[in-house]
Amino acid sequence: MGLDASGSNCAANIGPLQPGLYYYQYVATMADRSRVAFRNPDTPVEVTSHPDWNTLFIPGPEVAWMDDVTTGGGAVAELTYQSPVTQSERSVAVWTPPGYTAKPAKALPVLYLLSDEGQSFREWLELGRARQILDNLAVNGDLSSMVVVMADAGDTSSGAELLDGIVPAVTAAYNVSSKVKENAIAGIGRGASQALELAADQPGVFGSVGSLSGYLSDTTAVTADLARKINAKTDLLRFYVGNTLDPNYNGTYEAMTALQQAGVRLEFDGVHPETGGVWDTWRENLRDFASRAFKPSVKDHGPSEGHRQLTEPYTAPAAGSITTPSIDENGMVTFETGTQWANAKDVVLWGDWAPNGQWFRIPLTKEGDRWRTTIGPIDGYYYWRYEVDGVSFHDPQDTKNVVNVESQLFVPGGVRTPLLADAPADQTGELTTLSYNGAFGASKLKVWTPVDYDPDRAEPYPVLYLYHGFGQNYAAWTEIGRASQILDNLYAQGKIKPMVVVMPGYSGAPFDIWNELSGNVMPLVKSQYNVSDDPAKRAMAGLSWGGFLTHGTLVNHPGQFAHFGMFSPPFTSATLDPSTPGGQTAIATTKSVTLFAGDVDTGAVNAINGIESSMSANGIPVVKTVVPGPHGFDVWWQGLIDFLPRLF
Repeated sequence: MGLDASGSNCAANIGPLQPGLYYYQYVATMADRSRVAFRNPDTPVEVTSHPDWNTLFIPGPEVAWMDDVTTGGGAVAELTYQSPVTQSERSVAVWTPPGYTAKPAKALPVLYLLSDEGQSFREWLELGRARQILDNLAVNGDLSSMVVVMADAGDTSSGAELLDGIVPAVTAAYNVSSKVKENAIAGIGRGASQALELAADQPGVFGSVGSLSGYLSDTTAVTADLARKINAKTDLLRFYVGNTLDPNYNGTYEAMTALQQAGVRLEFDGVHPETGGVWDTWRENLRDFASRAFKPSVKDHGPSEGHRQLTEPYTAPAAGSITTPSIDENGMVTFETGTQWANAKDVVLWGDWAPNGQWFRIPLTKEGDRWRTTIGPIDGYYYWRYEVDGVSFHDPQDTKNVVNVESQLFVPGGVRTPLLADAPADQTGELTTLSYNGAFGASKLKVWTPVDYDPDRAEPYPVLYLYHGFGQNYAAWTEIGRASQILDNLYAQGKIKPMVVVMPGYSGAPFDIWNELSGNVMPLVKSQYNVSDDPAKRAMAGLSWGGFLTHGTLVNHPGQFAHFGMFSPPFTSATLDPSTPGGQTAIATTKSVTLFAGDVDTGAVNAINGIESSMSANGIPVVKTVVPGPHGFDVWWQGLIDFLPRLF
């Protein structure tokens, strides 16, 4: 996410974020396109294996299961042992349950959690929130009383590291059971592979085994004879995996397939549909597995709610085979460039994927002479562009939307923005481009007419003049704002009156658009379309600077329009004076004013608050709406959807 200069600092606003744990780092891009990563120096180092990362936990009811407990939690301590592999001191973290004493009456079951390659054992606590998850399970009575050990078994001789180093040290320091049924092991990635291979190589050491995004190094080694031994010694073997962004998605499929074909009994939690091989997935996996360990009475052995089956391996589109973006059946979207940027230092995908339409910048990975990334799952409408070595580029393969640098992406199947979807062909109005010479020189405008528009209708059509913002153009509302789709869908649903919608352009930041509008745009539209001359049948609206121009037209050129829509005007300069003839005309002829802004767009919120106060004080009907969002089209298309049904 881009930060903007703010005095001597850089700042950005994102949100509102959904409750959960987030981790992030700052990255400064230097003049030579090299990057320097760093953490917020005012926060402590919270991720041992990634010292440049910061963490941020946002509480909420839906994540109470991984929030701090107020009372009754367990304890965490570090245990040092002598590694039989490295011949050096190493450490593990040990969680003990509430009420644990050094000499309990009964030895407790023990669960070993192994880390992935590149992780520290402390990541189970720092990003996995293992302590909070275990505390909440224990306090709620959903966890067997157990000791949980978080460890890194290393890259080589992991079996020896675990069985000859970690397990003896834990057994010596804690009163844990040696019974097979009361020993469990689980891991992430490499740690999951180590857990699976221990279960296969030495069945009878661990009674419960969990694979979180795991794999088997050699699937051919699983025989029917070995399967019988695993089944006899293992009470629980449960697999977990993220969506196709999980690097071990296929490894999990291959491991489960090999085990099942050999006759091994196993359980599958299902494909996590929302996240890949990341801690958002693994935290839920830990919660599920820990609540099942040492509990033979558990009756539900199927996947978690909402998780998918894994019926085949995933094959990514071959390089050069896709027209970006490529959307799969689960809403995963792959972007791939051509070879034109083969020598670029970096390529970034910009898009409004962040909460409430804010912009994320997603680095692409170079594969051969092309750059590629996959994101998702997403649904609904987005707009995006490439940035190559700091310079913005339109998608070279997008030949439909060519006036603006951004391209459109609509992912069907979701509920995010249904009114932005293309309407059926028999419900689609006509979108036309007209050219003319005006105050800004050679100019163009877009005109939308409803599907049943009749140029010979006896009653002329009402007309809306819809303006773009500063730095945008006449095609911004249609190429980015999906105005024609919104109009098509609302009209098909009977929610708006038949009307003609004109989307003019302008250059720079004019403070008054009336002469261009009345002298060039309106006569051109009148000559081409059957539109009304009656001010009561005319409306004006605009986003950002177009909203500023709309407000100025209401005050400075009263009586020309009856309805006004102002979406995120940055500020206002005109003032409605009821003591003047113009002010009196505005009050008498204005039928409605619709105001709309995003909550993090403070300038616009202040502007519409001021306009609302002025309009209401003079008896002009006004509706003001502030929604979560920034100064962007995610707010403006909501504003348009809200505004259109109020007209005429």
